[in-house]
Amino acid sequence: MSIERVRAEFEKLGIAERILEFPVSSATVELAAKALGTEGARIAKTISLHDGEGCVLIVTAGDTKIDNAKFKARFSMKAKMLSPDEALAMTGHAVGGVCPFALPAGVKVYLDVSMRRFETVFPAVGSANSAIELTCDELEKYSGGEWVDVCKSAVPAE
Repeated sequence: MSIERVRAEFEKLGIAERILEFPVSSATVELAAKALGTEGARIAKTISLHDGEGCVLIVTAGDTKIDNAKFKARFSMKAKMLSPDEALAMTGHAVGGVCPFALPAGVKVYLDVSMRRFETVFPAVGSANSAIELTCDELEKYSGGEWVDVCKSAVPAE
């Protein structure tokens, strides 16, 4: 199970005890926000996209979407989502639990600046009922991700 791979990686880093597991699904931004009792924007959703030969992961704030023009300018290709089967095969994580941790070699992680407005965010940790609370600096450190600006600006809730 992929959460066990993430847990093993986090044990080596001394943060495994911070993994949160829920008795309900956290597979979508809305479900994760409800399970955590937080706003959806603080959910760090991981989007798995084709990069030609393999895939890249873009981690964004829960209230943002990929801006196709920004993505194409940054990566010189169109953003194309992986199918659920491709996501599992290429990342080792099933949709709903895809995360930027415990990945196969060669999977690149990019962190969208949309998350920088929060002190902490909540990415999944390999299952559809888990998360971990991390600062943006911790997310960068533990994911090995590179900061990019490829999302539409978040629209404040009214």
